[in-house]
Amino acid sequence: MRLSFCLSLSISLIVLSCKPSFHEPQISLEDYKVEEGFELEMVASEPLLTAPVAIDFDSKGRIWVAEMNGFMLNLEGDGEDLPSGSIKILEDRDNDGIMDHAETFLDSLVMPRALALVYGGLLYAESPNLWFVEIENDRPGNRVLVDSLYATVGNPEHQPNGLMMNLDNWIYNAKSNFRYQRKDGVWKKEPTTQRGQWGISHDNFGRLYYNNNSTQLLGDHILPNRLVRNKYFVPKKGVDETLTEDQRVYSLHTASVNRGYEEGVLNQDSLLVNVTAACGPLVYRGGMFPSDYDQNVFVCIPEANLIKRNILTFYGDRVEAKQAYQGKEFLASTDEGFRPVNLFNGPDGNMYVVDMHRGVIQHYAFLSPYLKKISAEKKLDTILDYGRILRVRSKDKPARDIPDLEAFSAPQLLASLKDSNGWIRDKAQQYLIHKNDKGVLPELESMALDNKSPLAQIHALYTLKGLNALTFDFLQQLAQNEGLEVASHAIVLLEDFASEINVPKAKVLFADLIKRNEPMLDLYLSTTLGIWATEDKEVFFPFIYDLSLKYSNNVIVQEAILSGSEGVMSALKMQVDQMADLKNTDLSVLTSESFDRQKNDKPNYIYSTRVARADSRTNGAILFRQICASCHSSSGEGIHGLAPPLVGSEYISTHLEQLGLIILHGLKGPLKINGEVYDNNHQMPGLKYNKNLSDKDISDIISYVTNAFSIQPKGLKPEKIKELRNVNSKDGMEYTEEELYERIGK
Repeated sequence: MRLSFCLSLSISLIVLSCKPSFHEPQISLEDYKVEEGFELEMVASEPLLTAPVAIDFDSKGRIWVAEMNGFMLNLEGDGEDLPSGSIKILEDRDNDGIMDHAETFLDSLVMPRALALVYGGLLYAESPNLWFVEIENDRPGNRVLVDSLYATVGNPEHQPNGLMMNLDNWIYNAKSNFRYQRKDGVWKKEPTTQRGQWGISHDNFGRLYYNNNSTQLLGDHILPNRLVRNKYFVPKKGVDETLTEDQRVYSLHTASVNRGYEEGVLNQDSLLVNVTAACGPLVYRGGMFPSDYDQNVFVCIPEANLIKRNILTFYGDRVEAKQAYQGKEFLASTDEGFRPVNLFNGPDGNMYVVDMHRGVIQHYAFLSPYLKKISAEKKLDTILDYGRILRVRSKDKPARDIPDLEAFSAPQLLASLKDSNGWIRDKAQQYLIHKNDKGVLPELESMALDNKSPLAQIHALYTLKGLNALTFDFLQQLAQNEGLEVASHAIVLLEDFASEINVPKAKVLFADLIKRNEPMLDLYLSTTLGIWATEDKEVFFPFIYDLSLKYSNNVIVQEAILSGSEGVMSALKMQVDQMADLKNTDLSVLTSESFDRQKNDKPNYIYSTRVARADSRTNGAILFRQICASCHSSSGEGIHGLAPPLVGSEYISTHLEQLGLIILHGLKGPLKINGEVYDNNHQMPGLKYNKNLSDKDISDIISYVTNAFSIQPKGLKPEKIKELRNVNSKDGMEYTEEELYERIGK
C-alpha cells in the first residue's frame, strides 16, 4: 500500500508540474568490502524491485529488470509455477544516480529469466517460450512468439538464459545450443555450441565467456560457430574450455553451501574452499576502470556472497585466465542475503551487480538435507521480498553522462563506434543496423579501414554486415592490409562469398596470409578452407595439408579444419589416407571419426532433431528432457566439460540397480565412461528429495534411458525404486564409482 501511494503521489505531482519529492531507501553497505580504489553504490533496492535476476539499459539510462519473485519462496519451493514474476522499468527522476521510480512493463509472468532490448523492442524469456514485444510509449505492443521451445528442459537452475547480442549480430544464450537473430523482420534460429549454465559475456573481439556451478570461468578460444558448421563433427577443444583451473574462494565469513558436509568443501575454519555456484560472468568493457582492469572477467559467487576478478591473456589461438588475487576477492560481504547472480556493463562505463538478495538460492530439487537444515536454523528462508542493484565505480573517474543513442543522428552514432565504453559501441552498432540508413555506408567503410581505431574497425565491419553492404573485394583488402583481429574477422566473413568466380583471388590471398606466419590468421584460415574446397579441392587441399603439418601438435587447428569440411568429407578422407606424413595424426583420426558419423547419419547432438528410439509420449521421455537433458543432452551423448554420455555407458546397458542408486542418491566423480574420466569437479545430485517425483516416475526414467541409449531395454519396477531409496552410500550422500562397483557383485 505504501509503495502504491508513493508512486501515485509522484505521478500526480509530475502532472501538476510541481517539483516531485523522492524518498529513496537508505541501505548500509558497511558489510561489503570492495577492492581499494573502487566505490560500491546502491542503485536500486526494495521496495522498487524484488528478486532481480537480469537487467538491461535503454538509451535513457533506465534499467529494465526481470524479477523472478517465485523462486524458492520457502524450503519446499512452493509457488514457483505461479504468475508472480514481472519486468519493470526503473528510473532515476531526480538525476542523483539512484533509481526512485518503478513502472511495471509486463506482469503475471512465470519465472522470467532473461531479457534484452533489441530491434526496437524487448526480447524476454518466460519458460518455455522466448518472446519479442514491441515497445510503444513504455507499454507492450505487438508480441511475437520467437521460440516455443526455448526452455523446455531442466529446472530453473538449468534452463537457457542470457540473451546477449554479440558483435556478430547474433544473440547468444547460456545453457543453450541455439542462437537467434532477426533479419528483415524474420526471426532466425541456428544451432551453436552448448555454453555454460547461468550468464554469458563477450570480449572486444567477439569470443564468448560463461561458466557452470563448479567452474568459475569457461570460454571459447575462437569466434562463435567456427567449430560447429560440420554437423557430423563434435569438437573437443577450442570451445567450452576451462580458462582457469583455480577455483579457490576467499570469503569473509562462514557461508552456507549445499555440500558443506563433504570432505574438502570447507576448510578447517569452515570457510568454502572452491566455488560451488559460480554464475553471471562479465567481461568488463566499460572504459572507466583503470587500464589493467580492461577486459578482466568478473564472476558472481553467490553462495559465498562475493565477486571474483580474473585477468585474461590473449594469444593468437587461445585465451588464458588467472585469478587476480590470492587470499582476497574483488568484492565480498558478510551479508548472507547478498546474492550476486549477474553482472553487466552500464552505459556510464561502470559495472552493475544484480543482487537477487534471497536467503535460499539452491533450487529445492537439488537442496541437500544438510543445507535445508542450516537454512532453517539460520532463518535464511525468511530473507524474501528483497532485491538490489549495485554499481561499482572507480574513485578516480568522475561520473559520465549517459548518451541518448536512440535520439542520435547518424554521424553521432558513427562517432559512438569509437567510444571507450563497449556498451555504447555495441548499442551504436545495433541502432545503425536497425535504422537501416544506407547513407552511412561510405563512412562505415572508411572507419573499417582506419587502423588507428581497431575496436571501431570491428564494429564498423559488422555494421556493414548487418546492412548487407560487404563485398569480396572490400574484405580481401581488409584481410591483406589490416591488423590480426580485423584480418581474422575478414577471413570469417569472406566465407559468404565462396564461389567459383572468387577462387583465383582467394587462392592468392590465402597464400599471402599463410606467409605472414601468424597463429591467429592460420587458425581462422583453417576454419574456412573446407568451405572454399567445395568450390575447388585442388586449390585448397594443399593449404589444408600445409597447415595441418605446421600445427601437428595443435588440436584446435586440426578441429578447425574439420569444422568447415562437411561438404568434402569423402575426398578429404581419401586425401589424408594417401598422405604418409598425415597417417595417425589428429587430422587423420578426426577425419575418420567425422566421416563415420556422416555415413551413419549421426550428427553432433546440437543438430539432432530427434532422440534415438525416443518415444516423446512416454512419461520417462518427458521427465528425462525436463530434468536430465540439460546436462546429458537430449541425444544422451553428454556435454563436454559438464556431464558424461549415457550412450555406451555400462550403467545404462548393464547395471540397472547401480543406475537406480545414481538417479536416487546422486554420483560424485571421478568416474570412467567409455575409457574417459569425467566429473572430477562435478557432482550429480540425487532426485530422491524431489517431492514431485514418485517411485513410478524414477522407474519411467530408467525405462526410457535404457530404451533410448542402449541396445537392451530394461527397467526397474517402482517397488525396487522404493527399496533403493533407503540404500544409502557410506556417508549418506552421493555415491562414488568405487562404492557402485562394490555393489555390482551383490
